[in-house]
Amino acid sequence: MSSTLDRPIRVLVAKVGLDGHDRGAKVIATSLRDAGMEVIYTGLRQTPEMVVNTALQEDVDAIGISILSGAHMTVFPRIIEVMKEKNLGNVLLTGGGIIPEGDIVKLKAMGVGELFAPGTTMVAIVSYIKGWVAENRKF
Repeated sequence: MSSTLDRPIRVLVAKVGLDGHDRGAKVIATSLRDAGMEVIYTGLRQTPEMVVNTALQEDVDAIGISILSGAHMTVFPRIIEVMKEKNLGNVLLTGGGIIPEGDIVKLKAMGVGELFAPGTTMVAIVSYIKGWVAENRKF
């Protein structure tokens, strides 16, 4: 019998909308890769539909959205909606950036996983993703 972690964790890292600052997303992508995960980085100016379609095609365990534009209350709900349409309820939606605490509470209530503020350690992010996948990966 195989373990649920026999294959590497696959994470899609994306920048949605007009947010053109991708340095942090690239650092996250590299750090996740260095932690043994397979990382797909979509680049800038993705739509929620593009992100979810890529997640479906790449068979990812998690989607990480980097957002600094202030559009988080539009972007995350739309991604959740498209994920439901595509039956991706078994994929973690997480992310980080500049998101006020009150909005983090609202987004988590909608089904978004942990949201990481600037300054969060990579150890914390990697640990969270590994833990979530260990508990939730379905084959």
